[in-house]
Amino acid sequence: QVQLVESGGGLVQPGGSLRLSCAASGFTFSGHLMSWVRQAPGAGVEWVSSTSSDGSTTKYADSVKGRFIISRDNAKKTVYLQMNSLKPEDTAVYYCSVVFYGSTYRGQGTQVTVSS
Repeated sequence: QVQLVESGGGLVQPGGSLRLSCAASGFTFSGHLMSWVRQAPGAGVEWVSSTSSDGSTTKYADSVKGRFIISRDNAKKTVYLQMNSLKPEDTAVYYCSVVFYGSTYRGQGTQVTVSS
């Protein structure tokens, strides 16, 4: 079955950096677009970034453009999110996501807290 396991979250000061990882299994990782989404307390799910199956095309929400970088390693079946210049408004639970046969899958998420 599809499994996504996120890691790398934590507490960081404004202006700091974190690198999130998402290890995938249960599907052909190299054949699927992968995304990161986030959910802040009391808010809905917000799309953050996506990468094409081969990593050649990436897209970002305006709120993170220029600060976050998505990448993937198909040999390791892992997708990453490098987050730089973090702001308090980036505080959220971050999930990686894949659409597989019409269903959307997410992992358990990893908490990112940006606070001084």
